[in-house]
Amino acid sequence: QLQPVESGGGRVQPGGSLRLSCALTRSIQDRYAVGWFLQAPGKDREGIACVSISGAITNYAASVKDRFIVSKDKDNNVVYLQMNNLKIEDTGVYYCTTMFEGCSAWRSRNDWGQGTQVTVSA
Repeated sequence: QLQPVESGGGRVQPGGSLRLSCALTRSIQDRYAVGWFLQAPGKDREGIACVSISGAITNYAASVKDRFIVSKDKDNNVVYLQMNNLKIEDTGVYYCTTMFEGCSAWRSRNDWGQGTQVTVSA
């Protein structure tokens, strides 16, 4: 598929973990870095994690660094976002997207999927 397909969202308590998945064709993953963006309620969509084409380079927003891990499963054409020690402020819709200029510029190519909802609440 040309659009990313996100899955894995749900409701979790603070301190819990979730793993999100982003399905993209191999041909697209071999051409572009893949980023995860969060749209929190009432806020603009912001980039939080990105993985390079090779999978060797990652970049994180300060708000999720040391809690979230982005990785690629090349055999299954999936990009994962492992989210640990979740906080209430992590609540929102998570999207994956392919990126212009790798992971340094946080520029989406605007190929947004439907997103997946994550709710962190006690």
